[in-house]
Amino acid sequence: MIEKKSPEISIKKQCELLGVSRSSYYYKKKDENPENLMIMKRIDELHLEHPAWGSRKLRDRLNIEKFNVNRKRIRRLMGIMNIQTIYPKKKLSIKNNEHKVYPYLLKNLSIVRINQVWCTDITYIRLKHGFVYLVAIMDWYSRKILSWSLSINLDKSFCIWALEEAIRNYGSPEIFNTDQGSQFTSPDFTGLLLKNEVKISMDGKGRALDNIMIERFWRSLKYEEVYLKDYETVEEAKESIKEYIEKYNSFRPHENLFGKKTPDMIYFYNKENCIA
Repeated sequence: MIEKKSPEISIKKQCELLGVSRSSYYYKKKDENPENLMIMKRIDELHLEHPAWGSRKLRDRLNIEKFNVNRKRIRRLMGIMNIQTIYPKKKLSIKNNEHKVYPYLLKNLSIVRINQVWCTDITYIRLKHGFVYLVAIMDWYSRKILSWSLSINLDKSFCIWALEEAIRNYGSPEIFNTDQGSQFTSPDFTGLLLKNEVKISMDGKGRALDNIMIERFWRSLKYEEVYLKDYETVEEAKESIKEYIEKYNSFRPHENLFGKKTPDMIYFYNKENCIA
């Protein structure tokens, strides 16, 4: 008798090969109508160019551009997109009030070596007929993207998957910096960091610039990759983003990175020479 393979194991292996979370494997088109998807695309572009604009300013700009939208609609779409402005205001992001919020540890800290500080964030990635979310983990000193994952929703699982992948491949950092989103304050996420003896740092409420390095990466990714393409599927987005990140790490010189070197050059030189 031929033993049948478990479909659950098969799906897990396929997710690992694709580099996406389990939920993204079952991707279905988002319920937002075409008009809302068009508005969301424009909000994403405006937010990247003007990160201090709140729902009022976005509403006014969109109405000038002949989108018939009110503030309530803008705020709902911003929530779906996980977008927040850079100045403090009420309900800036979805905060997990049930769990501990850790202090911000990077103020006045000199970051002088790899694996001293890692940071993470989530951003909205548009598809032709929907959208997904991207989480990335970056080494602050070298700017290297250590791991990343796509998901169709904002649950914590794809963030935990990316963190496990980064630790498995690169060890543990001294400090890990996040915002106060529920994905990063969940006991599963913080517990994994504490288990690996990592100090947890969290941005002040409304202070997106506390995590400026990964914010700059989102800007590069969107202008150089996402906005130039119209992904049809999650898999297409995954393959294209994977190619971009590989080039970002190993080929694309950085203007402010130690003589315009690449993140891989900085990271692996420091690692091989045990620079601490």
